[in-house]
Amino acid sequence: MQKFPITAEGLARLEDELRVLRAEERPAVIRAIAEARAHGDLSENAEYHAARERQSFIEGRIAELESVIPSSEVIDVAKMAGDQVRFGATVTIVDEESEDEKTYRIIGAYEADMKKNSISISSPLARALLGKGVGDTVEVPAPGGARSVEITKVAYN
Repeated sequence: MQKFPITAEGLARLEDELRVLRAEERPAVIRAIAEARAHGDLSENAEYHAARERQSFIEGRIAELESVIPSSEVIDVAKMAGDQVRFGATVTIVDEESEDEKTYRIIGAYEADMKKNSISISSPLARALLGKGVGDTVEVPAPGGARSVEITKVAYN
């Protein structure tokens, strides 16, 4: 069985999502389907089709979470330290061409969120940064061509 690295917070969020899907979302969509069925002809019933689509999404997400959660390997980032980039690191990089500075936290694929500047350990950027340290210049594959970035800070928090 393949193990997925994850932080304790990320695992807790996945478990909460699974609990909500099972206890709240699933029963709600079942009620919506029953209500839509009561309206009669299902072939032209948009409410019924929308509810069935939602049910399909919910059941698929439940199945995914039921597979991922037992396969998760919790890594305690609080116990980590050092100056090399590893899982759980918060890394500040500077694009050598544009001088743009960005900070990312490298975490598991199932908890990554670009809105929160957290990237998956399996992303091209994270893979390029792994094992490197402050002052290292790294070539990162990008859609517009490879970019050079310099690591200016590595922290574990």
